[in-house]
Formats: sequence, structure tokens, C-alpha cells
Amino acid sequence: MPNEHLATYLNDHLAGSEVALELLEYLAAEAETPMKPFFNELHADVLADRQELEALMARLHIAESHMRKASAWLTEKMTRLKLRLDDPAGGALRLLEGLEAVEVGIEGKRALWHGLAAVAEDVPDLRGMDYARLEQRAMEQHQRVEVVRLDAAKAALHSQEAEAREAA
Repeated sequence: MPNEHLATYLNDHLAGSEVALELLEYLAAEAETPMKPFFNELHADVLADRQELEALMARLHIAESHMRKASAWLTEKMTRLKLRLDDPAGGALRLLEGLEAVEVGIEGKRALWHGLAAVAEDVPDLRGMDYARLEQRAMEQHQRVEVVRLDAAKAALHSQEAEAREAA
């Protein structure tokens, strides 16, 4: 029987990957044409990482939590709603907040791989995965998103500042 805490932890991250994948699909659909490849490539990377997690869970005989999967679906829908309410026109603020949500998820994934690497030293069942490579991939994804997020921040927040000055 798998460790319940480990099963919960891995299922939480699996659910988080579901949120990220659906949010990336939404952002790609909403994005201007030059941004679509960025979101599609990031989606492919997150999907590959999710498959690594699924393989680990299968090897450990940890079943996917249907409750967490349903809550992930609901979380992503609520995130979409929040983004639409914050920026009904679908502009720079929606992009900025969407990117920040993705970036938080990527940082969580990096922490997952780092934590599992530490535990694997004492838990033989967790050995056999290249956690350093997975953590490095997460850091690279974070850096790619951060570049785009900062551009979105400039567009969203600078334009707001300029509009406020013009109105005064």
C-alpha cells in the first residue's frame, strides 16, 4: 500500500499540472498570433513533465485522485473567470495574471522535483528518476515565462499609469 502522504502530495501536483495545461490552452487560444508558439511549446513541456509524474505514480501504484482532478478542473475554470473579470477586453492584464499563475505552478513543480530528490536518498522506491534534470527543466521553463511575464507587466501596468496621467 502506497504512503498516503506521498499519494496526496503527488496527486496534488498532478492536479496542479492539469490546471496549468488547461490554462496554457486557454492562453494560447486567447493570444495574439506571435505568442501562440510560446504557449504551445510551454504546454508540450508541461505535458512531458506531467507524464514523468504519471509514470512515477504508476510505478508506485498510486492511483489518480478523481476528487483532485475535479477540483483542478474547477480551479482552472475559476481562474479563467477571474482573468476575464479583471480584464474583460482580454488585454495585457489578462496575459500578465495568466502568466503569473503558470509561473507559480512551474515553481511548485520545481519544488516537487527538488523535494522528491531529497526524499529519494532515504526512500528507495523514489529512486530511479533524474530529479536534477526535471528540476532544471522547471527552472528553464520559469525563466522563459519570466521574460514574457515582464513584458506583459510593462504593457499592462505602464499603460495603466500613462492613462491615469492623461486623465489627470
